[in-house]
Amino acid sequence: MRRPHVIMNAGMTLDGKLATVAGDTRISGKEDLERVHRIRAEVDAVMVGVGTVLQDDPRLTVHRIPSQRQPTRVVADSLARTPPEARILSDEAPTIIGVSSAAPRERVEMLRERGAEVVVCGSSRVDLRCFMERLYDMGIRKLLLEGGGTLNFSMLREGLVDEVRVAIAPVIVGGSRAVTLVDGEGFESIDEGVHLRLRKHYTLGKDLVLEYEVVR
Repeated sequence: MRRPHVIMNAGMTLDGKLATVAGDTRISGKEDLERVHRIRAEVDAVMVGVGTVLQDDPRLTVHRIPSQRQPTRVVADSLARTPPEARILSDEAPTIIGVSSAAPRERVEMLRERGAEVVVCGSSRVDLRCFMERLYDMGIRKLLLEGGGTLNFSMLREGLVDEVRVAIAPVIVGGSRAVTLVDGEGFESIDEGVHLRLRKHYTLGKDLVLEYEVVR
């Protein structure tokens, strides 16, 4: 299938958490935040799930480093739950929202009225393979995935991730309900899991950055 090259990136604690049980996401150091913005400046689009939009209300723009361009913001939002006041719908950059055919029509129309391009893929949940093909057809060749654990697992399970980059902060927060790098249903065996090859590792401020390629 024709689809964008996908880089999954996250800042996480040593125990693999993307946030604390209370939703505190202040994990990465300032050097890593600048690294993330450099990646954003190099890709065509940045993607999150609607859970991240509802929890963090991100801008998904490049503003920590000088940049001549802003990436397209992409949201996987099966039921069109993105709020009309969400910062991801600002006019700073284009926004594409993937929904399923189960999304309420009035919610879809509201998103379009707010300037988002809405793509319908899937009957009850966003069909990610369909969505990636549509994004490719819309000119997106390189995509940065900044998802939560559920979206990350779904993208990995569908074989839609090409690289994994993580910045590990020297802190442990625990919590069985805290979001981890990959949640979802999980794979039943190691053989079924997504296998990686380490390409690069380096320290950045207080963090350790690891860059992997996905082994097909």
